[in-house]
Amino acid sequence: MTLNHKKRNIPYIVGITGGSASGKTTFINRLKHHFTNKEMCVISQDHYYKPFSEQLTDKNGVVNFDLPEAIDFNRLLKDMRLLKNGKTVELVEYTFNNTNKFPEKLTFIPTPILIIEGLFIMCDPTLYGMLDLKLFIEAKEELKLERRLKRDVYERAMTHGQILYQWNEHVKPSFDRYLLPVKEEVDMIIVNNQHRETKHQILAAYLKNFIL
Repeated sequence: MTLNHKKRNIPYIVGITGGSASGKTTFINRLKHHFTNKEMCVISQDHYYKPFSEQLTDKNGVVNFDLPEAIDFNRLLKDMRLLKNGKTVELVEYTFNNTNKFPEKLTFIPTPILIIEGLFIMCDPTLYGMLDLKLFIEAKEELKLERRLKRDVYERAMTHGQILYQWNEHVKPSFDRYLLPVKEEVDMIIVNNQHRETKHQILAAYLKNFIL
């Protein structure tokens, strides 16, 4: 694992991507333990999905969230620029139409380190150009599916059948088309198969350099 030392920009913007259920959230939560809320801000692509009525559907009429077109990049870029310019951002949590979960109002404050994470953050050229450091979280295919089954049953009130359909028809094809090429362009690939991984500590030590 190597880190490319780049210009000391403030805020220092880190993009973290990787396949669905590769462990991005777990890795970021571990990373956050090394910083205060005034030092690091984490914003997720997931809060920028377009409304359900604007999403594309597959050949069977099932909404496909696993496409770059599902994301409102204009709104995401607007908020990224606000944070970069020292402005606070407020938005409403996206709950993937989970009727059992009430969306919360989220507030993001500008910090020296800004993390943007999500499947397609490196598919938009403008957003890609804003990133000072690009990371790719990788995990075994069977492990990702196992994690997704557990997550979507609990967080998104989905059935096993719905999850497996999405995995085979949407998630896997999208990973092959949009995520695999990204691996050739990032600064660092982090293998995240086991809970005892400590690479977040190395990254935290590096990012401390960008806190004034």
